[in-house]
Amino acid sequence: MSIFKPIQEKQAKGKVKTIFNEIKKTRKIRKIPNFWKSIAHNPKLLERTWNNLKEIMRDGALNSVTKELIYVAVSITNSCDYCTRSHTFAAKKKGATDQMIKEMIDVVGIANQNNKLVEAHQVEVDKIYK
Repeated sequence: MSIFKPIQEKQAKGKVKTIFNEIKKTRKIRKIPNFWKSIAHNPKLLERTWNNLKEIMRDGALNSVTKELIYVAVSITNSCDYCTRSHTFAAKKKGATDQMIKEMIDVVGIANQNNKLVEAHQVEVDKIYK
């Protein structure tokens, strides 16, 4: 349950309504996801978060599918079920295949396992990597 009451689309006014409409248009969706409704109680936070997400997740040196897969990997590691599911959906919508997602999950698993082993064994960083 949200800490603050989400702003429903029908309640949205002014800047919030404008941003909600832009989110729907940009993402080609009909309904505003709960994340955006949950942060809309603070229009400045909503605007800043949306603008940052648009800027960072657009195609650049990395394409948007790769960026979505990275987002999913971080969300898995941070145990954010909402973000894992929403960005897996976004990755698929942008062209990620089930095989790509499965391999990404394998990488997340082995990286987390090996990170824990390195930390547990307090492995010193090799000079070549410094």
